[in-house]
Amino acid sequence: MPNPLHDYKQPIEIADSIYWVGMYLENDPFQCHPYFIKNGDESILIDPGSMLEFNETVRKVKSIADIKSIKYIILHHQDPDLAAAVPEIEKLIDRDDLLIVTHSRMSVLIKHYLVSSDYYEIDKHDNTLITSNGYKLDFLTTPYCHSPGAFVSYEPNTKTLFSGDIFGGIEESWEFYADATYFEKAKQFHQEYMPSKDIFNYALNKIEQLDIQLIAPQHGSIIKKPYIKNLIEDMKNLDCGLYIEDKYNRELLDTINKLQEKEKTIKERDRLLFEQSKRAEMGEMVGNIAHQWRQPLAIVNTLVAILKEKNEVGILDRAEISSKLDTMEKRVVYMSDTIEDFMNYYKPNKNKSVFSVYTAITKALEITNYNKESEKVDININGDKNLNIYGLMNEFIQVIVSILSNIYDIKKSRSITNIKIDIILQRENEDAVLCISDNAGGIDESILTKIFNPYFTTKHQSMGTGLGLHIAKMIIEDQMDGKLQAHNNSLGATFTIRMKNEK
Repeated sequence: MPNPLHDYKQPIEIADSIYWVGMYLENDPFQCHPYFIKNGDESILIDPGSMLEFNETVRKVKSIADIKSIKYIILHHQDPDLAAAVPEIEKLIDRDDLLIVTHSRMSVLIKHYLVSSDYYEIDKHDNTLITSNGYKLDFLTTPYCHSPGAFVSYEPNTKTLFSGDIFGGIEESWEFYADATYFEKAKQFHQEYMPSKDIFNYALNKIEQLDIQLIAPQHGSIIKKPYIKNLIEDMKNLDCGLYIEDKYNRELLDTINKLQEKEKTIKERDRLLFEQSKRAEMGEMVGNIAHQWRQPLAIVNTLVAILKEKNEVGILDRAEISSKLDTMEKRVVYMSDTIEDFMNYYKPNKNKSVFSVYTAITKALEITNYNKESEKVDININGDKNLNIYGLMNEFIQVIVSILSNIYDIKKSRSITNIKIDIILQRENEDAVLCISDNAGGIDESILTKIFNPYFTTKHQSMGTGLGLHIAKMIIEDQMDGKLQAHNNSLGATFTIRMKNEK
């Protein structure tokens, strides 16, 4: 039985100027609740219901205000238990400026009740309604809970949420106000009417951002603030969509399991790719060190030979010894610095930080040693050298090295005598954009879409694994939330890295 403290024959004021104007249906677990907001000659009727409640709802509204004062009728969805009485209520209100407040995805259905008033479609009015006297309602869309165009209405003055079907309950023992046991009464309704847990949680996540004092659902009981937080948390854990055929549920679970297995396989593949890439990098590192050590080692070896020969014939003087030892010392220091540079570059660092794009480029050029005249590579850096991005600096340097190595490999394979690389840094809106372009003739259009695929390479198997550009793309897009792309320009190819600019 309902609470005897409430006289359900009369409207009940649940918040300032907000009234319950429904009807208690004895022995009916599916209680429907229209609400009335008194607002001068622009009053608002919310979810007026079906013809079952029509007489009682009209009588209660008339006891509060002239029914012709209603300018807005809010319909949170299109079902008959909520909207069927609207045409008869329209006749009583008899206003040319009466508006049906709903979503555009529902107005096309509501018209089939022979509703004659114009529509105020919330999605075409920034999800807000403001009357001429400044009274405001905010609307939050809650798609597929349980209608495609479903929404809830929030009254910010009293912090009341008119929640439509959400928080509704099917109660054998109905109470006007919910108590601590209300979740058990509301659980079945949501499990059967809400399509899925994810969709329902999307709506709940929106709702819990509001400061709510009172929830007024279309069904069930009105919920006061002390019970709201726990109720939302309990609702989030519900498995919804239970009225779906068992066969569909089994197929859905099988699909989810297959997707999970595929995800595990992809993660394992990526782990193996990284391990293989690291082994390939070690080979590259040894090759690069050898490349940069050859010249200083040759100089040191030549100087040792000269000193040894002059010493044997007795024509070695102290000044020459000092000069040649000084030269040898500088070459040894250079070789030591080279080792340090490579050790720092290959040192794993998973601590993200803000760093300079220009600094990363200069370090990459030091590692590749392409700025030496003997390499016959003309490199120009232009644009905004003050760009900063957030991420993994060593890995970002690795990406640049991979791109530069790719260009240099093309230079060698195509026997290009002189190659030009243009590196441009620029700011585009909120992004930092790095473009690396060359004049090496470009990438064959037939393989342009494949160059970032794992193991794809045009080199002989002794020259590369085909992982460099794939790993580069994974670093930029998976680890640093950026974008790495390639396209052909008029002279060659351009690699573009796009990241969020950090001020």
